[in-house]
Amino acid sequence: MKLLRGLLVCVVFLLAGCQTVLMAPSGDLAVQQRDLIITSTLLMLLIIVPVIVLTLFFAWHFRASNKKAHYDPEWDHSTILELLIWAAPLLIIIALGAITWVSTHKLDPYRQLERIAANRPVPADVRPLQINVVALDWKWLFIYPEQGIATVNELAAPVDRPIQFKITASTVMNSFFIPALAGQIYAMPGMETQLQAVINAPGEFQGFSANYSGQGFSGMHFLFHGVTEQGFAQWVQKAKASGGDLNRDAYVKLAAPSENDPVTYYATVAPGLYRAILTRCLDPENPSCMTRMDLSPHDSGDSGAMLRSGQANGMAASATHPHSD
Repeated sequence: MKLLRGLLVCVVFLLAGCQTVLMAPSGDLAVQQRDLIITSTLLMLLIIVPVIVLTLFFAWHFRASNKKAHYDPEWDHSTILELLIWAAPLLIIIALGAITWVSTHKLDPYRQLERIAANRPVPADVRPLQINVVALDWKWLFIYPEQGIATVNELAAPVDRPIQFKITASTVMNSFFIPALAGQIYAMPGMETQLQAVINAPGEFQGFSANYSGQGFSGMHFLFHGVTEQGFAQWVQKAKASGGDLNRDAYVKLAAPSENDPVTYYATVAPGLYRAILTRCLDPENPSCMTRMDLSPHDSGDSGAMLRSGQANGMAASATHPHSD
């Protein structure tokens, strides 16, 4: 009994530092993903629990000391038992397959949001807040095209306003993850991934890199602020008042590997900078850059687009060495 109590104390101690943000998120997309995890787990427990219970029951009932248990060494088949063994798992697999098919399309990170919360559709007059995300070595750069600002290792968005993240990387593949907001999305050099999400509660939420990317990976943390529209406007003004200029030369210095960088604001962003990062063409005079831009899909402003051509060589070089640039 003392041993059991000791084990329970150890388990409680080990779990003391665990956070339940995945099970109690503040963003609607993360809530739907949480519900999917719970539903899938319950469906699987419909098989797991009876199997464990019956295993323990059979072991106890057919023990050597139980003389009342009927032992039939010639038994080899039961139609009813076969139906139970195969039908139940098959039904669970069909149910999980249907849920997976529906949720894969419903929770597609590229899909425009249809609601901001349960029973609350996206208002027709609300435009998503666009944020361009760049995974650097080893920090996060966030560019706000509409506001004309940029930040390092800090992010903010109004509550109940859809957010459209466009995500890329400077060198190696990384992963953008805010557990309270939505699932992780990979960031890859020379390519763009997207995430449509919304935060439904004010507060400060942890964001980090969920993919090992080298020496400074453990320091790739940032704060995501869920604020009111007024609070977001004040945050933008703070960045404009205290920030510097993020031109191409400043970006090249920023992109150099560094660890545990402090929060930094930029009051202005060079036109087309995110596009140049995405196409890996920071030198506009490079002829190969012009070729890549001609081959890529049409892109308005600084929003960028997923490149389907001209990027294979750049990605291969980046994946081979984290500082191949």
